[in-house]
Amino acid sequence: MATFDVYALENLSNSQVTESQICVVNQQGADRSSQNAAIAGWTVSPSQYGDSRTHFFTLWTADGYKSTGCYDTSCVGFVPVKNAPIRPGDILDPIDGQLKITIKIFKNKDGGDWWLHFGRDNHNLSAVGYWPKSIFNNLEDHANNIQWGGYTRSALDSASPPMGNGHWPKQNAASVRDVRYVDSSGQGYGIDPWPVGLRAYVSHKKCYDVSYFLNEMFYYGGPGGCTK
Repeated sequence: MATFDVYALENLSNSQVTESQICVVNQQGADRSSQNAAIAGWTVSPSQYGDSRTHFFTLWTADGYKSTGCYDTSCVGFVPVKNAPIRPGDILDPIDGQLKITIKIFKNKDGGDWWLHFGRDNHNLSAVGYWPKSIFNNLEDHANNIQWGGYTRSALDSASPPMGNGHWPKQNAASVRDVRYVDSSGQGYGIDPWPVGLRAYVSHKKCYDVSYFLNEMFYYGGPGGCTK
């Protein structure tokens, strides 16, 4: 689980996507096709939603995105519940350019499905829906990797978009707070600081970076602009 700063980034092109997310994964070694993933967070994706607004999203796959999975409810997979506080694909409206949301994903001990809860703070979360365990193979039983942070993509040879709020990871940058593991009863518990509990990974340090993980939080992001 985690609490994310949410931002409005309205100048993205149709070839650009920026996301902040929790990604619950089970992948067998380096075999990308074995990757099972359940993901939730916020995104600006003009090609996906037809606008430059910020959206709450879900995503899943059972084979590394080869032939299974989709965003939100555009295919059979994620099951929304009635009276949920938000639906996958809904617009998030940051006030003065910023908003906070808390997301929790956990495997329910009763049915074994992967449940998603959402709230405007980490004390008042409600169920959004669930990914049935039956849509997965490796993730049907457990996760072996959990990721928190940002993700971007763009067309080949096109500049990558900003991540977070576009600032380098300092006190005025986007943050991920209340970072915790969640047990099968839905209760969060603490994670050791890296390098013991969490490991930082940045694929393009010229455009993005991440701070140290301390007191259940870290800063992340950057201006983008990478073409390779």
